[in-house]
Amino acid sequence: MSTKRLGFSLWSEEDISDALELWGNPEVTKFITSNGKMSEKQVCERLKKEIETYTNANVQYFPLYLVETNKNIGCCGLRPYDPKNNIWEMGIHLKQQYWGKGFAKEASSAIIEYAFNTLGVNALFAGHNPKNTASAGLLKKLGFVYTHDEFYSPTGLNHPSYLMTKETYTTKQVK
Repeated sequence: MSTKRLGFSLWSEEDISDALELWGNPEVTKFITSNGKMSEKQVCERLKKEIETYTNANVQYFPLYLVETNKNIGCCGLRPYDPKNNIWEMGIHLKQQYWGKGFAKEASSAIIEYAFNTLGVNALFAGHNPKNTASAGLLKKLGFVYTHDEFYSPTGLNHPSYLMTKETYTTKQVK
């Protein structure tokens, strides 16, 4: 999968340096963990979890690379959320130097298209730390609709949570 500027790949154990650069940065993790930091061990566990998610569900938060330079800029993808109802969770984590350049919207749009058109999901779920206003704005721009607050154990907070249904996605594409 790719976009004009981004290529998607699969995490492997050899990607530990990219994972450490991403999830080892407190500016990146300040909204995704309770203390805002991930130790090297926690980053290794997160990488292992992404690899296992792909093995078990054929999705993960796929590593993102700049097409032009092959430089890793973060990850964006899916994971199971409510398999019984064919609802998947979408998420994105970008390295700080790539914030504010439109990469989050570009990558997320590609994942949304992949989820609905290739995987045939019924809906996508997404949530964000209540202090992360950039993520809130991104989800709204993408067409997600706020549904409720949901407790997220890694932060210990209730996160604003959103849904994009197949109908919402289809209607948005027609416009």
